[in-house]
Amino acid sequence: MLDQKTIEIIKSTVPALKAHGLEITTHFYKTMFTNNPEVKSLFSMDKQASGEQPKALAMTVLAAAQNIDNLGALLPAVKKIGQRHVEVGIRPEHYPIVGQNLLIAIKEVLGDAATDEVIDAWGQAYGVIADVFIEVEKEIYAQQA
Repeated sequence: MLDQKTIEIIKSTVPALKAHGLEITTHFYKTMFTNNPEVKSLFSMDKQASGEQPKALAMTVLAAAQNIDNLGALLPAVKKIGQRHVEVGIRPEHYPIVGQNLLIAIKEVLGDAATDEVIDAWGQAYGVIADVFIEVEKEIYAQQA
């Protein structure tokens, strides 16, 4: 669980995510595919080219920030996204790769506004959010087995 200070820091980033979310997620995918080309096959290059995937991720990150103190509100969306993740073979070991590259993108796009405190808070928040996805996806994989 996140402490109150971390929650407040995440919520304080909502305006920056509204203004720069798509730029962050577009940069994130480029960075991740460069740093971790082994995960590229898990993503739709058509949805990358059209901008659909970066836009969807930007909206998901924004929703997570807005609801960081009530992640249960995101469960219907998480289940839908989780189903897609299972279809393409996303596994728990992929989440640290995404997290690392997302933090890099936040820092590089937001620059000085992405203080160490902000990056640390997002690192913690990402861990909690990733755990929610991993648990949902574990249930989906188990149902399919």
